[in-house]
Amino acid sequence: MSNGSLSLPSRLYLLAWDTARREVTEPARLPSVVRAGALTELARRGLLTDDDGIVTPLDLDSRTGDAVLDGLLELVSESCPHGWRTWVTLRARHTLDAVREQLVAEGVVRAERRRVLRVFPSVDHVLADTARVDALHREARLILDASAPDEPVPGPAATAAALAAVAGLLPGADDRRVERLVRLAGAPAPALDGILSALRTTHAGSVPAPAFPRGG
Repeated sequence: MSNGSLSLPSRLYLLAWDTARREVTEPARLPSVVRAGALTELARRGLLTDDDGIVTPLDLDSRTGDAVLDGLLELVSESCPHGWRTWVTLRARHTLDAVREQLVAEGVVRAERRRVLRVFPSVDHVLADTARVDALHREARLILDASAPDEPVPGPAATAAALAAVAGLLPGADDRRVERLVRLAGAPAPALDGILSALRTTHAGSVPAPAFPRGG
């Protein structure tokens, strides 16, 4: 699978890895970052909309064919109405687990089973394809550091970089650069604004708080 075909939540999961240290940079942030990616992907596809701040499925019977996205879409459809901030964190580990299962099946991540204290079964996830992750990091840095404000950038790549920057996964992301990524992202403005704001609030105190433009 090429990097261009990676889903948004998968991109964010991989961007969270430090390939030199072979570990996730900020493990505590990972569930909410991956969930934010899944929410944004569904909004990009028009399957989740912003109804005065409330996350609303467009069609209760719609499906994407992607197990991660369909699992989240079903959860939102069957739950009480919530805003973006709630959905960025509510049962977010379910989405993270589903993304990891996909990446294990694709050979990007490897699941290593072990026993804690030689009794309790556990699973460690390690990178099996560091080259792909390094390529994603290079792409995100190039997009973030691009000097030309209107240089063409694929929407999914710009969206992933914006979310990663807000989550603190791309050091040096100032307000101006993040705002440029938001303009290039191509996701519906009310939904993306809500997701970015929710992600920023979730990690308040540990990540700089960029200002986001409203509107189209």
